Amino acid sequence: MEIISLHNVKKYYGSKENTVKALDGIDLTIRQGAFTAIVGASGSGKTTLLNMMGGLDVPDTGEVIVDGVNLSGLKEEQLAVFRRKKVGFIFQNYNLMPTLTVEENILFPLDLDGSAPDEGYLREIIELLGLKDRLTAFPDMLSGGGRQRVAIARALAAKPSIILADEPTGNLDSQNGQNVAGLLKMTTELFHRTLVMITHNMELAQLADRVVRLQDGRIV
Repeated sequence: MEIISLHNVKKYYGSKENTVKALDGIDLTIRQGAFTAIVGASGSGKTTLLNMMGGLDVPDTGEVIVDGVNLSGLKEEQLAVFRRKKVGFIFQNYNLMPTLTVEENILFPLDLDGSAPDEGYLREIIELLGLKDRLTAFPDMLSGGGRQRVAIARALAAKPSIILADEPTGNLDSQNGQNVAGLLKMTTELFHRTLVMITHNMELAQLADRVVRLQDGRIV
């Protein structure tokens, strides 16, 4: 079953005389529960594509349908609600709140939405990611790998349908990168989430069920 569909998606930047084709007619479907890696050189359109899937950007032309919702016709307020309920984001720079504890960071998306946490589910995530003894710590007390584990837990906390990870291992050494990628794969499989990950690391990309290569805004 398809959970993400993009049909002839185009996104251009710049002037008529100097146009950058970030996405140049993308047709792509991603099935529910799959782990998809998106690879390509810098400037190939990877992050723009991920942002389209997460409702952080909208196409100039074409359709983006995620979990049955056509994002192309939504207003910004509607997109914000969609993102909170349907998508968990993991970024290269963690994007944790430095003044919040690990536990508070994990619960932050639920607090934004005014939702009560599923205590049993959260406990399972926290234990699986090895964060049980770090809940009262602050992000600057953790290693890079530890911060990214918190980011994974935060992304999973609201039970989103989809996890979008933008170079989640980019700031980590090779060993920690492997560990984080393995945890991502394991947690999304265990909790039946769809995972789309941008990476420059082809070794990590091989962990995915499918690898999508971008070049100059097109799938190759």
